[in-house]
Amino acid sequence: MSDLATIDVYFSVHGFQEEDVKGKTVVIIDVLRASSSIIQALQNGANKIIPVEDLATAGRIAQTMETADFLLCGEKDGIKIEGYHLGNSPLEYTEESIKGKTLIFNTTNGTKAIKKAALAKQIYIGTFLNMSSIVHMIQQCSDQVVLICSGWRGKQSLEDTLCAGTILNALGASNQPQILKDGAKIAFALFQQYGDSVVDTIFHSDHANRLKDLVSEDDISFCSTSNTHDVLPAMKDGIITFNHD
Repeated sequence: MSDLATIDVYFSVHGFQEEDVKGKTVVIIDVLRASSSIIQALQNGANKIIPVEDLATAGRIAQTMETADFLLCGEKDGIKIEGYHLGNSPLEYTEESIKGKTLIFNTTNGTKAIKKAALAKQIYIGTFLNMSSIVHMIQQCSDQVVLICSGWRGKQSLEDTLCAGTILNALGASNQPQILKDGAKIAFALFQQYGDSVVDTIFHSDHANRLKDLVSEDDISFCSTSNTHDVLPAMKDGIITFNHD
């Protein structure tokens, strides 16, 4: 972290403007569940992932592709979109389901944050699952870094902010507070409060409570585990694939 000029955290898709991330390296965090599903899909052999902001865009892209080559994936308000092949549960993204496919991915929060960050120099996808890969990338990065928490409908979410704080802790934030912008200081303070009980804290978050009425609690357990995936998803020209740098 010593070569990093500053690191900041934004707390929702409405918490930053496009120009705020221009020329910076960005990590998009959506613990429950878009980032987790993207990471799981790439680890299990998806060819590439195309994030979109809405149904219309997803439909237009699908019309340009062979039916056998793509899957429509995503959710609206936590529920699988009618007519889509897969929802937004990372447990759906098995090798049998998605290997070799292009996933057109449309979610309530995560993909909107990804698209809004389009002016960034580089966009990565991170969560608890690939924590070590994200930390290693930031340690090698000399750009200004921004961790963007997708949040929920423009509001802050506990699990995303806690993930950002956990990343900062792994980077040694307590030893270098001078490089933390205000948002990063807030996220790190949250980690200091709840870092010893990450899984329990996430289970009692607002978004987890919303999801418990819609999906299996296995989703929440899966998304709350750390360092299970050695994957660093990176976006180039609107497409997310493995980072090959």
